[in-house]
Amino acid sequence: MPEREHAASPVAHHHEWTPDREQFERASAVFALLADPTRLHLLWLLAEGEADVTELTSASGGARPAVSQHLAKLRLADLVRSRREGRRVVYSLRDGHLRGLVNEALNHADHLMTGEPWHD
Repeated sequence: MPEREHAASPVAHHHEWTPDREQFERASAVFALLADPTRLHLLWLLAEGEADVTELTSASGGARPAVSQHLAKLRLADLVRSRREGRRVVYSLRDGHLRGLVNEALNHADHLMTGEPWHD
């Protein structure tokens, strides 16, 4: 199997508490949004830095209306931020926890697909 390079994951920051029902429900809602491949792709792109709809459409290969709708859902769920820059709307990830979650999910998928050994 060919050797593959993996980007280093940032150090995980753990909050010390026992989650309650509301936290499980909110986390589940995040996973539900991540379950769509286009939204996951957009979040992965935004993990690399800010971008506008035109850049995200080009990089994801999606249709502009679909990308805009996905971004609206992500913004309403408070997973991405937006700000105006003249006529452009620029999007970014809300926080590093989401960046880590997206990267870990994709790294997990990579292990499933390549058969590379699991690690902590």
